[in-house]
Amino acid sequence: MNTRMRRAAIAIASTAMAVSLAACGSAAESGDKAEESNGGKAKGDDITVGLLLPENQTARYEKFDKPIIEEQIGKLTNGKGKLEYLNAKQDATVQSQQIDTMITKKVDVLILDAVDYKAVANGVKKAKEAGIPVVAYDRLAEGPISAYTSFDNTEVGKTQGEALLKALGDKAKDGQVVMMNGSVTDPNAAQFKAGAHSVLDGKVNIGKEYDTKEWKPENANANMEGAISSLGKDKIIGVYSANDGMAGGIITALKGAGLSKLPPVTGQDAELAGVQRIIAGEQYMSVFKSYPAEAETVAKMAVSIAKTGKLDSSLETSTVDSGTDKGIPSVIVPVVSLTQENIKDTVIKENYYTVDEICTAKYKAACDKIGLK
Repeated sequence: MNTRMRRAAIAIASTAMAVSLAACGSAAESGDKAEESNGGKAKGDDITVGLLLPENQTARYEKFDKPIIEEQIGKLTNGKGKLEYLNAKQDATVQSQQIDTMITKKVDVLILDAVDYKAVANGVKKAKEAGIPVVAYDRLAEGPISAYTSFDNTEVGKTQGEALLKALGDKAKDGQVVMMNGSVTDPNAAQFKAGAHSVLDGKVNIGKEYDTKEWKPENANANMEGAISSLGKDKIIGVYSANDGMAGGIITALKGAGLSKLPPVTGQDAELAGVQRIIAGEQYMSVFKSYPAEAETVAKMAVSIAKTGKLDSSLETSTVDSGTDKGIPSVIVPVVSLTQENIKDTVIKENYYTVDEICTAKYKAACDKIGLK
């Protein structure tokens, strides 16, 4: 991991380790699930951690998650721990096969970011039966999960909804809002959606709403073209987009319809392209989430479970329930609404990107206009 990412991770880690939703005790007190998974057998530093990530279209996984997790495993095992990494490239069947591969390789613990949180349940069960505890990462998979870390996904949706209402001001009911939710195979998408609805319902007119297959920008683009055709381009006053990738596809559709002034469009993930669109005034906001803090947390969880059968006692946890299991110990990382006003205090300050990376020739004038130099 490069120096910029390392500084970002260190800067945020102390906050993430302390944050939880209604924390209900130490990890040691809620670590029974982890201990059951590996029989409570203590191991040394010579462990192998499996990491299964869901896709590689979103920049975060290769830029932050994988390298940070790998570096932290090394630090927590005195350089003796190893990482086995596979990416499912948005294919749930492939990910099931990858779980089998990790079982065959006899990894000591598995970090799993599920493509399809329900379809993966059988694989999680097989891993547990093989004595391999599974830590759910970013998305809460079903099956006998030992621990979980993510962001407060309902709060993400609320943050997006509140930002859209702020952008619309007293014109919130003067036209139609389009909602572009994420994939139905991702449990986080349902929580983002619920959080946004809790803020927007009754305060805006939702003209069209979509659950976007596989989170793909091209699918969001096609959906948005359909919404424009159905509602009329001049009737759309705002777009709720669940992430930055889809926001890009949505904005392309809006531009293609010939809109001279784009309506406010939300996002999530603080991707570089999303941040640049925010600076240019094409995208209204994104949600800044500390991937370094989340990645550090899951590495600490996984290594501790593999070595001791329990979560590290320094982790303050809450508990969450999945569709199959209850009382899963979890650590929740906070989120921040990202707009033009706080780019310096978020992605720049935390060393996600440099000013030079953001303010390329195409965006230099826009950067100068908001004082980003």
